[in-house]
Amino acid sequence: MKVGISTFPTTYAIAPTVLARAAEESGFDSLFVVEHTHIPASRRTPYPPGGELPSVYWESYEPFTYLAQAAAVTERLKVGTGICLVPEHHPIALAKRVASLDALSNGRFLFGVGAGWNAEELENHGIAFNDRWRVLEEHVRAMKACWTEKDAEFHGRFVDFDPVWVEPKPVHKPHPPVLIGAASKWAIERVVDFGDGWLPILVPDFAERMRQLDTLCETRHRDRTSIEVSVFGAPNDRPLLESLAAMGVDRVIALLPTLGEAESLAWLDANASLVESARDL
Repeated sequence: MKVGISTFPTTYAIAPTVLARAAEESGFDSLFVVEHTHIPASRRTPYPPGGELPSVYWESYEPFTYLAQAAAVTERLKVGTGICLVPEHHPIALAKRVASLDALSNGRFLFGVGAGWNAEELENHGIAFNDRWRVLEEHVRAMKACWTEKDAEFHGRFVDFDPVWVEPKPVHKPHPPVLIGAASKWAIERVVDFGDGWLPILVPDFAERMRQLDTLCETRHRDRTSIEVSVFGAPNDRPLLESLAAMGVDRVIALLPTLGEAESLAWLDANASLVESARDL
């Protein structure tokens, strides 16, 4: 089983170049970072876990810029969005940004995607909250056309364009894996329909969702082994890791708190045992 890291990267946290090098040296296989283009000051939409929204949600760096720095100083470490709010981007522009990072990292980009939970944030981008997943699906399908076709075109309800040339193409073929970042029963439908992987948090009904994934793949004749499952929440607990591996989890992702350099490096040292615990699973 692989072990990754996720963090909210800010100006007062460890630098991406330092973190990426140290993570690779410690045996972590991937580095994921979050995305929010902004947080509306109205705060009309409540923070899903409850309480006050932590400031890191609006203080974090733009992920592609951050991950490009991380990729530039590493050779094996995969870099990923966890998650990119796809409806908030134009699909042609985002396709080029993703392909550029994948090409520059020699195929090491993992494209975690989601539709967002903040209604006002989406509205500021012209997206109705109830349309967000339908918009995401069209954007993903349009981007796949841009990544794989010379004369790419797409005609949908939310996205419509005649043939375009979008270069460079990704190094990862046919394109970087699209990991659906949601944990609901509807997320499983999307994973099987148009995803390449599943990127949920470790929720209480996770085992039920995994059974749903297995069943749906069989029903729709989708090769279950082609879907990589990566879970946010990496317990340093050998029996639980064994249980997740037995269910078919390929990667667990530990949350690195937003800390300065010394504290972050100490965290990596303290969590290196997680890599060892998961290595032979």
